[in-house]
Amino acid sequence: MPLISRTPSAAPLPLRAVFLSLLSLFATAGAHAQATPAAALPISVKPDAALTANRPSSLGWQTCQALKGNPAAQLSCFQQWADTQTPPASPGPSVTTAPANDQTGQPATPVLLLPSLNTEAPDGKPIGCKNTKYSELSRFWELQRGTDCDTFSLRGYRPISLAVVTSDSVNTQPSSPSAGHTALTSQPYMRTENKIQLSVRTKIAKGLLKNGDNDDDDHDSVWFGYTQQSYWQLFNGSISRPFRTTDHEPEVIYIYPHQIPLPGGWNYRLSGLGLVHQSNGQSLPLSRSWNRLYLMGAAEKTLGPDSGLILQGRIWDRMKESSGNDDNPGIENYVGRAEVTGSWQINKANTVGVTVRHSLRKEARGSARFDWMMAPASSPNYTGLRYHVQLFSGYGDSLVDYNRKRNVLSIGLSLVDW
Repeated sequence: MPLISRTPSAAPLPLRAVFLSLLSLFATAGAHAQATPAAALPISVKPDAALTANRPSSLGWQTCQALKGNPAAQLSCFQQWADTQTPPASPGPSVTTAPANDQTGQPATPVLLLPSLNTEAPDGKPIGCKNTKYSELSRFWELQRGTDCDTFSLRGYRPISLAVVTSDSVNTQPSSPSAGHTALTSQPYMRTENKIQLSVRTKIAKGLLKNGDNDDDDHDSVWFGYTQQSYWQLFNGSISRPFRTTDHEPEVIYIYPHQIPLPGGWNYRLSGLGLVHQSNGQSLPLSRSWNRLYLMGAAEKTLGPDSGLILQGRIWDRMKESSGNDDNPGIENYVGRAEVTGSWQINKANTVGVTVRHSLRKEARGSARFDWMMAPASSPNYTGLRYHVQLFSGYGDSLVDYNRKRNVLSIGLSLVDW
């Protein structure tokens, strides 16, 4: 029986190659058992016309499976079905001979050479993004060549969420301490509303300063991300259910990977540099806008096959604006100048996280946020959908309320890791 090997190839392994490999094995086995040439195998017998007529290609294998009573016809049917599944440019297998080994007595043996395995997942995305051989941080930021999902593919960033929220207060008359604004009329906003968050990113460059040819080699990268968060007065029919506020946050991030062992089983995995703009697109007194330059770092610790810890920190500096253009003076004294996020993946279905922001000043302000995400019990392994509970306390849950402390409870659904 011939041995099977693989040759490096950029092309995925086509179904046709698999079936041709099986055909070669069957033919060789038949030649040994019956002392007849492999060509004598009657693979040209066609399956029943009644079974194959007008069948869609997606049902071909079921049709062939029904031909158990006629092995030759079944084999031919499977080959024809494989032809319909094979991309036109896919290379076929080839056969070579492994030389005899006099020391072991191994005779010369035919070897069937197959192209490399398919690198595409069933959902059409490269396997690297979800290959559990690699760590959570490596997959999320594509830190290694084996987790690379190429440039300009759309990926999730922060959770995409739809939630019902309730708070201890709502700002019915937002104002800004900046000069020259006029006060607005108080609005009858409700404390219960909807929150919608959209967040996506794409890698725009890779391998600029660090790269390699092996799957475990680190690759640096540049990303563009965009996050939008809206508070919607869905239950407030008396004022036509308006969007109370919407914040926009585009950013550019450079990620440099590391693999630095730390005490306690931790591994420092990345450093980053980011430039972020955040604004709500309103005019005074609702206008809010600021730009930040931040440094970040992240480490992780593996606890088990489906459990781990991630610790990430960011510190930023606000880019200065003239007093005449500053719609939210002193925002960094409220929202903060640094944050630390800790995440614990308990198992495949449950993750909890805590984020703390601080102003790094004597008059300590900032915020604390707790998140609990739970996958549906029916399919924790095959979906990015999560039940999401979030509790926020502090400043900056929205830009319009940057100088107002709020306690907010959110319950809803989030989409992560897609």
